[in-house]
Amino acid sequence: MAGKKITKYDLVEAIYQNTSYEKKIVQDVVENLLLGLKDAMKVGDTIELRGFGTFEPRLRKGRAKARNPKTGEQLSVAPHYVAAFRSGQELKKALWDLPVPSLSDE
Repeated sequence: MAGKKITKYDLVEAIYQNTSYEKKIVQDVVENLLLGLKDAMKVGDTIELRGFGTFEPRLRKGRAKARNPKTGEQLSVAPHYVAAFRSGQELKKALWDLPVPSLSDE
């Protein structure tokens, strides 16, 4: 299913349309929320949003023999953290009923 891409601007616009808050206030709240999530993950914290999901930093192992797919050059990659998301039960249930395209539609 190729749904519409929702941007930060779209989120601000949707919240603004559904509330009585000024657009600048909504934009500041969204910016500060995302900044808070990023800052928490930068220090290794896990963010749990009940009903939605959990964001957590996850350690990826380093590799001595990685390959740059663009150039084919062999290089090593140090261990590093990546952002991971696990959906919550309510989000999983909400997505369960999305229509699945048949293979013949492709």
